[in-house]
Amino acid sequence: MDGYLPIAEHGIIGDLHTVALVGTDGTIDWYCCPSFDSPSVFGAILDRDRGGFFRIAPAAETWTPKQLYLPDTNVLITRFLTPDGVGEVEDFMPVERVRGRVHRHRLIRRVLGVRGQMRFRLDAQPRFNYGQDEHETYFHENGVVFQAPGISLALQGPLALKPEGSGVQCEFTLEPGQSATFVLEQVPEDYIPRLYGEDETREAFEGTVDYWRTWLSRSRYQGRWREMVHRSALTLKLLTYAPTGAIVAAATTSLPEVMGGARNWDYRYTWIRDASFSLYALLRLGFTDEAAAFMDWLAQRFRESDATAGRPLQIMYDIHGGAELTEQTLPHLAGYRGSAPVRIGNGAAHQLQLDIYGELIDSVYLYNKYGTPIHHDTWTDLCRTVEWIAANWDQADEGIWEVRGGIRHFTYSRVMSWAGVERAIRIATSRGLPADLVRWQSVRDKIYHQIMDRGWNPERGAFVQHYDTQVLDASILIMPLVKFVSPTDRRWLSTLDAIAGELVADSLVYRYNAEASPDGLDGEEGTFSICTFWYVEALARAGRLDEARLVFEKMLTYANHVGLYSEEIGPTGEALGNFPQAFTHLALISAAYCLDKELG
Repeated sequence: MDGYLPIAEHGIIGDLHTVALVGTDGTIDWYCCPSFDSPSVFGAILDRDRGGFFRIAPAAETWTPKQLYLPDTNVLITRFLTPDGVGEVEDFMPVERVRGRVHRHRLIRRVLGVRGQMRFRLDAQPRFNYGQDEHETYFHENGVVFQAPGISLALQGPLALKPEGSGVQCEFTLEPGQSATFVLEQVPEDYIPRLYGEDETREAFEGTVDYWRTWLSRSRYQGRWREMVHRSALTLKLLTYAPTGAIVAAATTSLPEVMGGARNWDYRYTWIRDASFSLYALLRLGFTDEAAAFMDWLAQRFRESDATAGRPLQIMYDIHGGAELTEQTLPHLAGYRGSAPVRIGNGAAHQLQLDIYGELIDSVYLYNKYGTPIHHDTWTDLCRTVEWIAANWDQADEGIWEVRGGIRHFTYSRVMSWAGVERAIRIATSRGLPADLVRWQSVRDKIYHQIMDRGWNPERGAFVQHYDTQVLDASILIMPLVKFVSPTDRRWLSTLDAIAGELVADSLVYRYNAEASPDGLDGEEGTFSICTFWYVEALARAGRLDEARLVFEKMLTYANHVGLYSEEIGPTGEALGNFPQAFTHLALISAAYCLDKELG
């Protein structure tokens, strides 16, 4: 082994402020504290030597691991089976249930003896600030305090921890029914570690379980794929930053889209596009509180937007609403399995991506329809956005895939611009809200006719990636989903067949052919999971239900052992890209709803 677990060999826990990835070998190899986009404390997934980790595993040389979630929760259980016995580690992060109270950032690892005698080894090796900052370790009776510039973490437990390099380690044996609890907590500099009693541990565990089960009980989904849909919903909730309602695109940075390549990006931010689609998925499930929180976050972005920037919004923000996401590389980190560079920040933040306004207005339309009628200020913001679309829809842009190979007139961007204006017209008409409907309808129709004229390539018999090309693009699968075309329109059916013939491989869908349409980056990528779920919806809406269901069922087999997806799937089924990814899970929810409806 090269010291790196496969990306798929991880579960995730979180407290609606940040998350931790827990490997099937009992290692936490990704944890940022106190927030999603804070510097990492444990980052061995990006550099096995310099990144830092927190491992609790059998002391034996060999064992068989199993990992699962406690049903209907985000409490993760990692089981270890050895010839001498069976042990478990329960990992969870308590969620603060009282709004406004200062959140205690706690990561709790409860180790249990299940059968026979089990000897465990604990090894905690923090590496603060992506492995760049030195730290001091202070030993106390009930644990240690790791102190680095700007942050202190206490590791508290019932056993004496011994120095091991710049971290700590210990070994201990558990009989059946015995347990040992270790709590990693952000603390003040002068904090003295204390022992967590069984009652306090049980209260934290039961409170966490109750939180997740109570939250999930609000789901309205009663369809065929309840377990996968609910796991996707729980994952989307984990990727939500509770103080602001922002939803991050993924939990990690720089996990590679191409193994050993440079397609490594920081996804710990809130894309308007991804969050808008997430809003749709959560509304479908009945989670209106989360939708309302995102609407509040969005309203704040409108209030803070700089009119001199020339756009109502930029394409992404940090979880606090900040607009400066300066991209930089961390050359001291080797990257996952040598996939460098490791990046933090995201240089795409200031790209022009015209589609985001369409996705945004579509999500507001759905919120107005299925959630709460929108307020005057929201409508004013939307009107300003529609007027901006009307003045700018025919510009070239970088598109949904954030290409770094130059701007083009992307068909997807045009379709979503059309959708934005069309949904705004629907809101105005249904609510009787003031709007320049004659002008808006004229803009909508101009966009429609241009797409039909220039986005359609008669030689290919398909709608294409951008104007004046024959290149196909899976983003075009969105067309019937936003009702731009009928799912049985002859042009659309021809496009669907063309995509199936060129971009689909054994039910998995590639975004585009990078050789035919260079995107400014080296290397080939895997199939794109959200595109596969869009393909399922397109097939189902076209009446090809048997085919759609088979593709969907095949796609479910690519989830990992606890139902999580990364951004992409490699040629041998391996997970690629940041993990877990919100886009994929929200698309699964949408595809499941669509199939349930069409199958009856």
